[in-house]
Amino acid sequence: MITIDGREYDPEKLSAKAKEQIGSMQFVDNEIAKLNSMLAVLQTARLTYGRALREALNEDPLAALGKDTGTIQFS
Repeated sequence: MITIDGREYDPEKLSAKAKEQIGSMQFVDNEIAKLNSMLAVLQTARLTYGRALREALNEDPLAALGKDTGTIQFS
């Protein structure tokens, strides 16, 4: 069964057009899931690079220009 807006539908009884739309939605859902996974990987990598950057900057105290805000931004 497929539930849409609180109503249940038998997939076997849906029209070809409805089945096509469901297939398209499933494809898009899978692509969104892949992108969310990639985003999680990239966010983890950024955190790791940020930690490594902080360690490198702590080794060079003359590189600091201002107050530590806990974030990393590029300008």
